[in-house]
Amino acid sequence: MKRIVLGMVLVLAAAVALPAQAVICTVDNVPAATLLLPYFEVDLDDENGINTLFSINNASATAALAHVVVWTDLSVPVLDFNVYLTGYDVQTISLRDIIVNGQLPVTASDGQDPTDTISNQGLFSQDINFASCTGQLPYSGLPANFVAHLQSILTGGPSALSSFAGNCGGRNLGDGIARGYVTVDTVNNCSLDFPGDPGYFGPGGTGTATNQNILWGDYFYVDSGENFAQGETLVHVEADALNPETSVPGEYTFYGRYVAWSAIDNREPLSSNFVSRYITGGPFSGGTDLVVWRDGKIPSSTSGYSCGSIAAGTNPPWFPLAQEQIVIFDEEENPVVEEGCTVSPCEDGDLLVPFPAEAQRTTVGGIDLPSPFPFGFLWLNLNSVVVGQLPNEDPAAMQNWVTTIMNAEGRYSVGFDAISIDSTCNASHALIGGGF
Repeated sequence: MKRIVLGMVLVLAAAVALPAQAVICTVDNVPAATLLLPYFEVDLDDENGINTLFSINNASATAALAHVVVWTDLSVPVLDFNVYLTGYDVQTISLRDIIVNGQLPVTASDGQDPTDTISNQGLFSQDINFASCTGQLPYSGLPANFVAHLQSILTGGPSALSSFAGNCGGRNLGDGIARGYVTVDTVNNCSLDFPGDPGYFGPGGTGTATNQNILWGDYFYVDSGENFAQGETLVHVEADALNPETSVPGEYTFYGRYVAWSAIDNREPLSSNFVSRYITGGPFSGGTDLVVWRDGKIPSSTSGYSCGSIAAGTNPPWFPLAQEQIVIFDEEENPVVEEGCTVSPCEDGDLLVPFPAEAQRTTVGGIDLPSPFPFGFLWLNLNSVVVGQLPNEDPAAMQNWVTTIMNAEGRYSVGFDAISIDSTCNASHALIGGGF
């Protein structure tokens, strides 16, 4: 009987290990080569204030490395580190632990952890040696000056690190909230590289980054002081070296701007058009926020920008980001078309620019996105031309991601992804009411 039971378990394990079926240019929740946390917030002044947690999970029995990059809301990379995953491993990461306490995830491959006291593995999980991680993993705490760098630059202040030369990297909204976004890539080796560095991507996943579609994950916003919490899956970005949409130069790929639109990253792009419900009254007295990640299509400086130039709205060169159309409908289908600019950076201060950064939270009905209706839905065409190096396939296309959060103050909250209407593989520029 024990042999039969064990055999059934092994068959079940083999069935679970089968690759998930997915379609390139359809962003779906399947194991992927890149994960995107589209926006994070960490309250630096209140330990009971908002914090963001996310998980990195390995869908394969094969051990793997994940490379994590933390970016400001203006897409300046400010921290990168590696996470070792045994087969079927799960690593949960609190951004408060990193930004406030300087604690990176403690993991190590078999070569750095021969007694398996750091990264354990189960009966069906592989544990191997990544020699490149010797001297890097396992991590100890971040130096105090680096923690100070993170806390300042992620709240819009200057960095004290010599590599930033006193520059800023994000917007200063004056609220003590560290904000930005996170990317996670499968990699071949431990490195200190960013996606724009030479050799990070190579043909067919032969660079630092691989094309292993094995990562999955989720994230949570937790605000104990307000009795709020929302959760959603991370954005799963698949890689394919054979599909023309993700391998032909000039196509729009997820990391396209970092590889001169050569498609060598092989990552599918996200969407440009979305629809989402909103409620700004009734039981959801806390209203509706949109969490929006956008692609400026031009790499931001890795050493930041003069703090004064960011405050003046002149840097990065794509800031602020525009959109092609925003339409607000009430529940009787009455539309209001908001006037906005279509080329970034916008220069007319009277035009609607609700999503100017690469990562932000915007309140529906607030000053940045006014609404005449308490209930309804939004049509968001977030394509935009950015002056500079653009994908040959469609210079006006822009990939984005939108998540909707509804709050009832101090009672309950929900979060969910907005509905994608298209893929930037073939972006739609149709305008509601007719026209292109």
